[in-house]
Amino acid sequence: MANFQEKIMTTMEEIKKLYKADKRPWVIGYSGGKDSTTVVQLVFNSIKDLPKDERHKHIYVISSDTLIENPLIIKYINTTLKKINEKALELGLPISTHKVKPEINKTFWVTLIGKGYPSPRQKFRWCTDKLKIEPVNKFVLDKVNKYGEVIMVLGVRLNESASRDQVLNSHRVEGKILRTHSSLNKAYVYAPIEQFTTDDVWEYLLKYESPWGNDNNELLALYENSSGECPLVIDRSTPSCGNSRFGCWVCTVVNEDKTLKGFIESGEKWLKPLLRFRNWLLEIRNDSEMREKKRRDGSVYWIQGENEKDKRPGLGPFTLEARKKILRRLLQTQKKIDSLIGKHYPLILKEELLKIRELWIEDGDWKDSVPTIYEEEIGEPIISELTEQPIFTTQEISVLSSLCLEEEIPFELIWKLIILESKFYGFKYRYGILDEIDKILHEEWLHTNIESGVIE
Repeated sequence: MANFQEKIMTTMEEIKKLYKADKRPWVIGYSGGKDSTTVVQLVFNSIKDLPKDERHKHIYVISSDTLIENPLIIKYINTTLKKINEKALELGLPISTHKVKPEINKTFWVTLIGKGYPSPRQKFRWCTDKLKIEPVNKFVLDKVNKYGEVIMVLGVRLNESASRDQVLNSHRVEGKILRTHSSLNKAYVYAPIEQFTTDDVWEYLLKYESPWGNDNNELLALYENSSGECPLVIDRSTPSCGNSRFGCWVCTVVNEDKTLKGFIESGEKWLKPLLRFRNWLLEIRNDSEMREKKRRDGSVYWIQGENEKDKRPGLGPFTLEARKKILRRLLQTQKKIDSLIGKHYPLILKEELLKIRELWIEDGDWKDSVPTIYEEEIGEPIISELTEQPIFTTQEISVLSSLCLEEEIPFELIWKLIILESKFYGFKYRYGILDEIDKILHEEWLHTNIESGVIE
């Protein structure tokens, strides 16, 4: 016991010493899990102990909201961030909380339903960069630009995983507490609990009260039979969160979602529609009927079989029809959730739907399906300000389609050119339009027989 108390006191003294050493602000990564909670609590208590005139620089507590977080976890995180802010303000501490989110054109649903990216897998974890790394890096770089340098305080521990140990050790500066950041210049990493064991973490949380009034037993209850959490992701060495209590509810990087199953088995039956949707999204990932035979940029790639002649076209993004099916099913799931909990819980934002609408029109959705699908499934217009009309009427599209068939010109090609023209319509200077036309005309799929693999 004495050794444990000594470890806590030593850690807090180190935090105070490092905090007072310079004017570089701190950015603490908070995921809601046990390790990041321990770090925030240690820092909060350490700064609270300092005289007012020594609390000379700001501490930003940031949490990454992917917009597809587990509903139970994001509720807990939001409540905690609010309490930290209020208590810091009450005590006059230079601490504030912030949520970072992906840009609207990079959210999970805009990328998957709007652009057709396949459901993420271990070898194509496109979600990690777009949803987690980029929003965090943007926040940190903003502070670097403002202050010159920053210190990131993270709840990483040695012996968590071989890959994490390797990253921590590779950026260590001999004789120094701080490490260099793996990708951000002028950002340094401080890991105050790197020598803590899992038992140390839990002992600290359960024996030392939360300074902002949380009950850490509630956090323990969230873990139940799991000891995993999703750390604030700052690089690709961080493992997928799909097997933890703190991952995205729709994660398909892992085959089985133990998180949702665990909560459902614990009595949260209203989460069942989310699990069913997530499992379906995993099932359709490799369905060739739901995938294009070309990439979004028009290029074609081939998968080689056992012999030289045995090859097949690789799969591209989800087809437009598949994306319509996914959106419809997602909205149906949202309606079921709303019915089960008796209030509205948005699985997808209106801003995302409008961005998806824009992307679909570019991809040839001449029927402008998003407003129709939304109204059919939810029972109300998508948004009252939605006044834009489709570029062509159904009759005009039918005529255009017939002409393309007669002239043996792909309808998709003509549609892309029309959409491009509409983007530049009314501009006095149409700089770059010729390059864009050239790019469309030279897309590989136009000059390849996908069935035979022959470039024509």
